[in-house]
Amino acid sequence: MSRKLSLFTVALLLIAQASALYFFGQPPICTCGYVKVWEGNVLSSGNSQHVTDWYTFSHIIHGFIFYGVLWLLFPRMSVLQRLVFALGIEVAWEVIENTPMVIQHYREQALAQGYTGDSIINSVSDSLAMVAGFLLAWRLPLVATFAVALALEAFVAYEIRDNLTLNIINLVHTFPAIHNWQSALPPSR
Repeated sequence: MSRKLSLFTVALLLIAQASALYFFGQPPICTCGYVKVWEGNVLSSGNSQHVTDWYTFSHIIHGFIFYGVLWLLFPRMSVLQRLVFALGIEVAWEVIENTPMVIQHYREQALAQGYTGDSIINSVSDSLAMVAGFLLAWRLPLVATFAVALALEAFVAYEIRDNLTLNIINLVHTFPAIHNWQSALPPSR
């Protein structure tokens, strides 16, 4: 796959993602009517509606994971081809994540009771955060990538009582201990 074709495919994937979310009825931007670069209050109605939020860090880690897994599975594939493959996985997740069934499942979690899905700008930004994580993993030594992933997980868990690991656990099964711990998050965070 040539560089030009790869970049064209990246653009097509992002357009397909935005189009699918539009078809699902997700708003292009926050329904508040403005766009913020960062939404730091995980309990606000603006969470998952602006360009970045606390869950952006999870998408960076997606990039780390996709880079590592695809490097192991397809060592002869070019980095650009693996990036397109990774973006395809991320876009598929972003679309699935915004289906009514998954949105409803998230609403059962302590930190997502008012969750309505992602705005299109937030979802596409999440995919771009995955790309950034993938490119970081490509350039960083393996030990540094692990260290950054662990630091991000610990930092986000400390700040909002959630992270990629807890999100996956809660998506599979809600444990009362995790739910209770997350429910105790002060409203200002």
